[in-house]
Amino acid sequence: MAEPIRRGDDRRVTFGGLATAAALLGLAAVVSVTAAAGSRTTWLAIHLALAGAAGTAVAAVLPFFTAALGRVAPARPAARIAAVGLVAGGALAVSGGVAAGVTVLAVAGGTAYLGGVALVAATAFLPLRASLGIGLRIVPLAYAAALGCVFAGAMLGTAMVAGWQPVLTDWPVLKPAHAWLNVFGFLSVVIAATLVHLAPTVAGTRIRPRRSASVALAGLAVGAPVVAIGFASLSDGLTRLGALLELAGAVALVVHGIGVQRDRGRWTSDAEWHRFTSLSLLAGPAWFLFAVALATEPILRLGADPAAWSIDRLAAPLAVGWVGQVLIGSWTHLVPAIGPGDQAVHARQRRLLGGGATARLLAWNGGLALVVLGGPAGLPAASAIGAAVVGAGFVATLVLLVAATVVIPTVTLRPGST
Repeated sequence: MAEPIRRGDDRRVTFGGLATAAALLGLAAVVSVTAAAGSRTTWLAIHLALAGAAGTAVAAVLPFFTAALGRVAPARPAARIAAVGLVAGGALAVSGGVAAGVTVLAVAGGTAYLGGVALVAATAFLPLRASLGIGLRIVPLAYAAALGCVFAGAMLGTAMVAGWQPVLTDWPVLKPAHAWLNVFGFLSVVIAATLVHLAPTVAGTRIRPRRSASVALAGLAVGAPVVAIGFASLSDGLTRLGALLELAGAVALVVHGIGVQRDRGRWTSDAEWHRFTSLSLLAGPAWFLFAVALATEPILRLGADPAAWSIDRLAAPLAVGWVGQVLIGSWTHLVPAIGPGDQAVHARQRRLLGGGATARLLAWNGGLALVVLGGPAGLPAASAIGAAVVGAGFVATLVLLVAATVVIPTVTLRPGST
């Protein structure tokens, strides 16, 4: 009889990585609120949220999920910790170096980030050599494509801050290529691939192959690099083709989420916790589709023109509605699933994390809608109110996550506690 696979250390590394990502997301929120408005401030907050928080979360969970899907022993904890540390530290160094104008720090951070990505790939895929078969094969393929995209995108960014002349000269067209590779080719593909198996788990339905999932991952995994190559080569046809593939993938991802919700289980306990997690993972893809529509519309009009790319309109729906909301929803599910404590602790965590679920969901999505609509409508007051509402929802959820992670296990594990 084969020895059971031990996943305790891997769960602890994953949980620690998610806690680090949450801290980076909180830092990004603080930067966006407290710093003076300006393009550099906007870039810093977005970079901390996407490359920092989301990238660290990916480094934490991607090897965990591939090992679980492949039913193999996970990579050694030391390698996993190093991968998470390099990605988180590298993102912080790049953010701080660029914001402060310290080139050496930014280049060192970019190099560390690249090393972290390579280590994430190694810890995710090398253990699969022992797998006799792996379910949902399209998921690890999408993960591999995403890691290839971020490696190329991070190399471009590192070369730019290092002052490599060929990249500096062509930066007007390489900048959108860099952004598409990192935001759409890496983060969005990893999140979408994870939702293929995480969303059914959260909804309490069977994980099974769905045509919508295959279309979504194929469109997203191919569309982003095609757009990037189109910009880099100034090919209008390639950029438009990639944009259409990306749009098709985003539509299919929403269809997949709706299908999962239709098949969801009927819960008899912790209804608020289940509502928050499942609806967060449904609303996130809807905001992603909105962001992709905003990103592809100018490409379909202008082709490979650098003017077809701008982060300004995309920042809120992409960082808050898509990446932030899916991260928060996933963390809310994973804390009682892989966090510290026994079944009694996890039950208390679920009850706490379900507190005010409907109000927090409405605050997050309703406030974001005000932010997104207030700008084009010329209503800055509406945008400001929306930002405050989103911030309140974020702070409330973050407080609950910290309490569930730190306070509940500590209180429950005291001698004489029940």
